[in-house]
Amino acid sequence: MSALFTPARYKLSVAEFHKLGDAGILSEDARVELIDGELIEMAPIGPRHASAVDTLVELLSPQAPGRFRLSTQNPLSLPPRSEPQPDLMLLRLREDRYASSLPVADDVLLLFEVADRSVDYDRGPKLALYAQAGIREYWLVDLAAVRLEAYRAPGREGYGRRLELGVSDTVSPEALPGVAVELRTVLG
Repeated sequence: MSALFTPARYKLSVAEFHKLGDAGILSEDARVELIDGELIEMAPIGPRHASAVDTLVELLSPQAPGRFRLSTQNPLSLPPRSEPQPDLMLLRLREDRYASSLPVADDVLLLFEVADRSVDYDRGPKLALYAQAGIREYWLVDLAAVRLEAYRAPGREGYGRRLELGVSDTVSPEALPGVAVELRTVLG
């Protein structure tokens, strides 16, 4: 009697993911991210999604100088097997402006995902990834439900606190209490 063969998935490391780019297998504008060793195709960006990200940048840019760096739809290195591309990150300031290396979890003061069609993914695998990596605060802008979910106190089992905020609310990240986001501008 022969044993059954169960094929295993091959998980890429962050270094191998970069080699695919260096070899030209993945183009610079490929809409994929590395999550737990797997290449995940990112959803197309629609007008509501683009508008929400641009509005957040518009609101946060004047508050950034000397306090944090804005990073829009750029990679976040979470070795050994993840490199997501969040919609927006508020990063701690570094003299090199992140020219020598991508940001890592300790650099992130606040991370945003904007969900138009990807809310289950952003609330599922991405939420778990960010909590396990120790991302101190994760805001999920749920355009369909017209709300913001703020996740705080990360741990191995997920985030310890969840706030649900609506159009009439103003919210500030814990790491930057003087920074304010009026949600009517983003969600309205």
